[in-house]
Amino acid sequence: MTLNHSSEMADSDQSNELRALVVDDEREVADAYALRLRGVCDVDTAYSGEAALSLLEDTAIDIVLLDRHMPDMSGDEVLAQLDEAGYYGRVVMVTAVDPDFDVLELPFDEYLCKPVDKADIHSVIDQQRRILAYETLGAYFSAASTCAVLEAETSPATRENHAEYTDLAERADRLEKRARRLLDDHDILDEFKRIGREEA
Repeated sequence: MTLNHSSEMADSDQSNELRALVVDDEREVADAYALRLRGVCDVDTAYSGEAALSLLEDTAIDIVLLDRHMPDMSGDEVLAQLDEAGYYGRVVMVTAVDPDFDVLELPFDEYLCKPVDKADIHSVIDQQRRILAYETLGAYFSAASTCAVLEAETSPATRENHAEYTDLAERADRLEKRARRLLDDHDILDEFKRIGREEA
């Protein structure tokens, strides 16, 4: 499986909203959770593991709400494929399967046992949004500070012909866009840009 949006660089200008995907083979359950998220974030639904993976190949999704017990492809299998593909987002298991020690092997970020009420869904989405925002912010600061140092010490012509610099600058730009989309407060981004890195 190849995710076009699997790295931390991925973002899209299609929407300024947080993007979530609800994955459950019970359509009424998936649709109910999606309805609860209306107005909180952009939300898509998938009624099978295969459909979820197909959607994730074409769409940048920040948070996946994933059922474990599904026919054909279980939530555990979906999770394994996302992990292998380097999915850059948060995965919340929302399931009727009671957790046991097997969860030690699963790379999820949160685990909720059904039934889950509206308040809990809203809380976990906000929590995971903030975590992803700070992860993205850290990755952006690292990339952007390296670019800023090079920009202070090298000429535009030299940088223009340097493939690694170009890739890093593009990565920093995408990370900044995603961080701004995920963060409530942009002050920390603006303060970072005011830091002087030229020689005194």
